[in-house]
Amino acid sequence: MKAKITLLPGDGIGPEVVEAAQKILEKIGQKFGHHFDMEAHLIGGIAIDKTGVALPEETLAVCKKADAIILGAVGGPKWDDPNAAVRPEQGLLGLRKELGLFANLRPVQPHPQLMGASPLKESYLEGVDMLILRELTGGIYFGEPREKRINANGEEEALDTMIYSESEIQRIARLAFEIAGERRKKVTSIDKANVLESSRLWRKTVGKVAKDYPEIELENLLIDAATMHLLSRPRDFDVMVTMNLFGDIITDEASMLTGSMGNMPSASLGDALNEFGKQRGLYEPIHGSAPDIAGRGIANPIGMILSTAMMLRHSLGLINEAEAIEKAVDSVLNSGHRTADIAKEDESPLSTSEMVNKLIEKLA
Repeated sequence: MKAKITLLPGDGIGPEVVEAAQKILEKIGQKFGHHFDMEAHLIGGIAIDKTGVALPEETLAVCKKADAIILGAVGGPKWDDPNAAVRPEQGLLGLRKELGLFANLRPVQPHPQLMGASPLKESYLEGVDMLILRELTGGIYFGEPREKRINANGEEEALDTMIYSESEIQRIARLAFEIAGERRKKVTSIDKANVLESSRLWRKTVGKVAKDYPEIELENLLIDAATMHLLSRPRDFDVMVTMNLFGDIITDEASMLTGSMGNMPSASLGDALNEFGKQRGLYEPIHGSAPDIAGRGIANPIGMILSTAMMLRHSLGLINEAEAIEKAVDSVLNSGHRTADIAKEDESPLSTSEMVNKLIEKLA
């Protein structure tokens, strides 16, 4: 296979973990006889510095032609001015919108050897295996109007709009039920239907879609209850589906079940197909730019590398290759190798490059 992969290193530790993904893909290509044409482009803060915008037209054009996209991270203190007209996050949000990437998939499955790294007791983590499905292109992050203004009392105020249409809810709900049908046949829909009109439409629409899947159990939870139950009974969840804002929050909370945000991969998928007839997706770890450790060579590359495995599976249909990466990660962790974020106090952690080399050894 010859596939075109667009690399978006971005900011902070993004370039470090994207380099790790590139090395793993090169090894996979050698091992299985594939050629991955990988080309890096600008996004986020570094794009603002060099071009004045967070998502340059050149980057967007290349992404639209790629078979899949790998993203490091965007943002950092340098671009955190709340009054700035252009912000790094606009690059990521714009890319999701332009590519129609409406569904973010985040698997949560604590590794047996890392349960001690989680703040939760191991007894709570045994048997946890869930997939969180976050709607990505609607809700309060994209709703209009959104503005800052002066009210009648002369005070500054700000307005954001949370808006969803039936069709937006239907497509993410249908995907959740389809995925649940291949898993443990349970969907938990998360909303705030006791307060928000958008959530009442969400719950009503998800309920309608559920009627087409009578074999799937549907559970409705308010977001505040869901955040509590995620810590008190995490093994009860199979597929969780929720809107953009709530998904942003609850997926970061769920990362603590795995011991570190650095371990968690994600895939953002839409309806558009690539030349292989697979979904063109955006693949990224969930950890963000982590500016406090950027450039120190200690970032955990596992989330990025597992995201690369998701890319091979979902966008290229390379199941054996994806499983090879996942097995290599399991083997390295089972052997006791750790980066600083998941190492115990008495352990000597590996650098980013050392961890990648261990994984390449396993792949070989």
